[in-house]
Amino acid sequence: MSAALLEVEHLAVHIGGLVAIADASFSVPEGSIVSLIGPNGAGKTTAFNVISGYMRPTRGSIRFAGEAITGLAPERVAERGLVRSFQRTSVFMGCTVLENALMALHRRGKAGLLAALSPWGAVRREEAMLREAAWEMLRFVGLEARAETLAEALAYGEQRRLGIALAAAASPRLLMLDEPAAGLNPSETAECMALIRGLRERGMTVLLVEHDMAMVMQMSDSIVVLNQGRIIATGAPAEIRANPEVIRAYLGSEAAHVAA
Repeated sequence: MSAALLEVEHLAVHIGGLVAIADASFSVPEGSIVSLIGPNGAGKTTAFNVISGYMRPTRGSIRFAGEAITGLAPERVAERGLVRSFQRTSVFMGCTVLENALMALHRRGKAGLLAALSPWGAVRREEAMLREAAWEMLRFVGLEARAETLAEALAYGEQRRLGIALAAAASPRLLMLDEPAAGLNPSETAECMALIRGLRERGMTVLLVEHDMAMVMQMSDSIVVLNQGRIIATGAPAEIRANPEVIRAYLGSEAAHVAA
């Protein structure tokens, strides 16, 4: 097993009188695909929000690549190589697919003011590099032919693929995907799975929240199960599928059979 890239220890989140997460500890090994599953309201998206800096925990600690990131702002977390997507499609609808890709790559830009003022300086070389990186990204997600199409004109499945590509544009070490297959048909889900596996092959570790249990069981190296703000099971897909508490709280006997 690889060393842990992400370590969450005794995480708790209280929102007013509501306990969103009571006490959660888990880790994500580098190079793995780990899924965080559980019923609606179990605390999955809250955990994502806290890990990525969009919420502060009531208590607990989060370490990424050995460094404490608890309470850091989202942009500071992203700078360290941890990037997340959201449940809703996060693309710029009024821009073309290529423009979306270029905007997603803006953090790679390093040319300063003096270089920008030079007509033939580093900024020109940087723009060419970023444009080629944008085209490569679109080829990777199968949207090269749609480069000049407005994002709002894409089919829903294409928008979801573009959203994943934008989140992955900064080449993060850990990519957190919140329900990437939501609303997709079976063929689109298969494309989404292939895309996520391709990201792992490119060196990214993936932490996934997903309700499609067939997808979770096929893709995950390990699964963490949340219920009512507490982790009730952690293990390989076969272990989770057979766990009586997970079946009772979330899967149900019929769902567990389908997931197999």
